[in-house]
Amino acid sequence: MILIGRDLSPFTRRVAISLTMLGLPFERKQLSTVTDASEVAAYNPLRRVPALELDSGEVLIDSAAILDHIDETVGPERALIPAKGPDRRRILKLVALALGVMEKAVAAYYERTRRPAETRHLPWLHQLEEQVQNGLEALEAEASADGPWLALARMTQADISAVCALDFVSATSPYLLDELRLPKLTELSERLSAKPAFLSTKPKA
Repeated sequence: MILIGRDLSPFTRRVAISLTMLGLPFERKQLSTVTDASEVAAYNPLRRVPALELDSGEVLIDSAAILDHIDETVGPERALIPAKGPDRRRILKLVALALGVMEKAVAAYYERTRRPAETRHLPWLHQLEEQVQNGLEALEAEASADGPWLALARMTQADISAVCALDFVSATSPYLLDELRLPKLTELSERLSAKPAFLSTKPKA
């Protein structure tokens, strides 16, 4: 398999980490949607990452669809999102919060770095940044008080996605974390950063 996208993208990174943690072999094409748009378009006409080219040549797009396929491949016992029941709903809620943080953090990053300063819409930027902070605080509040993981007694997609969200904010907008108290998320990020799958994909703005 070939994973298309850079590790700066938290969406791409969560796929790369999931594949590695589950022991599924894959290659990388670290293409940027900004500087390599035409190459990305060959995999996804929307010019978005990640995309995953399967061994069959089929191309999957969108991190949620890719991760759903990965879970199906490894089976319900190893899947990073439980197949059914309250555990599935809980993990999906945490993942949704993490994805919301990613989406708003990416939008805020582009607003600050891609738009000329004279046309930057500050009320919109501040709203995005507030949503990032609110999302991280909600993840912290939803985290289980016991055990090393956010919800279940094992690593799930909630843990991977939450760390990818926090690490992206830390790399691109660290000032947003100055007034937040996120002991569970911070400890989780620091602990998982020691694992090769997380360390080797650490984002750099």
